[in-house]
Amino acid sequence: METNGRLLLVDDDQGAREMLREYLSLHGFEVAEAANGVEMRAALAGTPAEVVLLDLRMPGEDGLSLLRWLREHYRVGVLMVTGAGEVVDRVVGLEMGADDYIAKPYEPRELLARVKSVLRRVQEAAATAAGGEPAPRAEAMLAVGECRLDPRSHRLFGADGEEIVLTAMEFELLKAFVDHPNQVLSRDRLLTMTRNREWEPFDRSIDIRIARLRRKVEPDPERPQLIRTVRGAGYMFVP
Repeated sequence: METNGRLLLVDDDQGAREMLREYLSLHGFEVAEAANGVEMRAALAGTPAEVVLLDLRMPGEDGLSLLRWLREHYRVGVLMVTGAGEVVDRVVGLEMGADDYIAKPYEPRELLARVKSVLRRVQEAAATAAGGEPAPRAEAMLAVGECRLDPRSHRLFGADGEEIVLTAMEFELLKAFVDHPNQVLSRDRLLTMTRNREWEPFDRSIDIRIARLRRKVEPDPERPQLIRTVRGAGYMFVP
């Protein structure tokens, strides 16, 4: 039976998992559950998910530790679920590579929209990589300072030829910058170009994504020369 996508709910609250599973299943998703890190790893080893909905506040091995492990072992979308006041956790989670977050209590429709947004980016990146060539031609690469971006496979390579892992959102942001050199791009325009209209235009999490990108492509992230801040206006990519 064809589904809209494979999701994994990781939450120690059984009631919350059951409610989400029922809601998301009604919208055509294949949904698995895990109550802790051990169950999460077992579920992913069996049938890998495309998006993991990861609660950050769990006893024992917490969500941030599990997020770090996911980023080291799987190319999977991660939607963090946080408490209403856990701003620090959200910032740390985004810096560690989560694709998006939603705070409790949330509207089910908002959760659904964010799941679809993350899933779309993950599926498009996977489809592009599957259709790409095993060894990308040099002329297909886009220069990002000393790095090279392959738009077909959604992969970034450093000056030494080693791959620098990007999340789906990081790739879309970097591609938007490379496609519009020497142009000031506002946060609102970046959100539009990366098809993330579920976010608020002044959502500061876009700044966190750009800070992560700088650490990957800038020789000195503290003094960025490639992705520059234009005070009061946005950001500009300077090749």
